Amino acid sequence: VQLVESGGGLVQSGGSLRLSCTVSGFVFDDYAVGWFRQAPGKERVGVACINRNVGQTDYSEFAKGRFTLSTDSAKITVSLQMNNLSAADTGTYYCAADLYPCLTVGYWDPDHWGQGTQVTVTS
Repeated sequence: VQLVESGGGLVQSGGSLRLSCTVSGFVFDDYAVGWFRQAPGKERVGVACINRNVGQTDYSEFAKGRFTLSTDSAKITVSLQMNNLSAADTGTYYCAADLYPCLTVGYWDPDHWGQGTQVTVTS
C-alpha cells in the first residue's frame, strides 16, 4: 500500500487549497480512505474519511461545511478541498487507508499512511 500526498502550501486566511493523495498497491474500492492532520505540538486528528464501497463519508466537526472529500477511481486519488481556511488549519496533512471501515473519523485507526504534506495558513 502506497499513499502519496500533494497540494500543500502557503495560503492566506480565508483562502482555499486542494490536497490530493495518489494511492496504489490495493483495490481502491475495498479500502476506507481519508485524511488526518497534525498541528504543531498537537496530536494527529481525523479530518474526513470515505468508505468507497458504500459511498459513506464522515467529517470532523471542524471540517463540516468547509472541507469536501472526494475520490476519483480513474486517477485513483483521494482529494480534500479545503475552503475558508484559517490559521487553526495549519498543520501537516496525512492521507490514510485501511481495510477496516471508517464509521467515525475521530475513532478510525488506519494502518497505512502517506508521508504528509504541509499546509500553512497565514493571517
